[in-house]
Amino acid sequence: MPKVKMPRSSPSLDMTPMVDLAFLLVTFFILTASFRNPEPVQVLTPSSTSSKLMPENSVLITISNDGRVYYNVNGFDVRKNVLQRMAKKYKIDFTAKEIEEFGKMSSIGVSMQNLAKYINTEPGMREKFPSSGIPYDSINNQLKDWIQYGWIEGATKYKEIKETAEALGKQPSIEPLRFAIKADGNANYIVVKEVIKTFTDLKIYRFNLLTNFEQGPEE
Repeated sequence: MPKVKMPRSSPSLDMTPMVDLAFLLVTFFILTASFRNPEPVQVLTPSSTSSKLMPENSVLITISNDGRVYYNVNGFDVRKNVLQRMAKKYKIDFTAKEIEEFGKMSSIGVSMQNLAKYINTEPGMREKFPSSGIPYDSINNQLKDWIQYGWIEGATKYKEIKETAEALGKQPSIEPLRFAIKADGNANYIVVKEVIKTFTDLKIYRFNLLTNFEQGPEE
């Protein structure tokens, strides 16, 4: 007797659950992501073969190709505390709203006298704000004060986190405070030298020079 052939049907796969999962993941990342504030200046750093990254707890000094100096310290609470210290020294009153906004910002490159105007400028317009950089000359070395107060607040924050972690038998979630200089490849050497002198005047002798990663030769 001839064999009875069963009709063949193509297998079907319901993709609906996978699509739903993909959209759920996208929604999750959108809601939990923290967007990085745009930097006020673009710096093209020299290349190197070092792949070591800067830690989260750091003070960063950026030098543009035209010699302007910018300052940044990481940490929302750290930034607010540093601003309050600077405000007290320079006798400038900032509102609670301005202090809160400063805590969310990134690098700044204006003098203390113009900082309130800069903070109150719309985020999308800050790149166009007239900036001559943070003063660092011997008569008005505001950069030195920013670094010093960032050092104090950053180290204090690390100490608090470390003590809490040790009490729980865990490792600190951040590394000790580090300092770094990010200079444009075409920056004036004299400006870089003056920034380094500001660090050494504070007895800070260890800091990183940031570069772009360049793959080294294969061995």
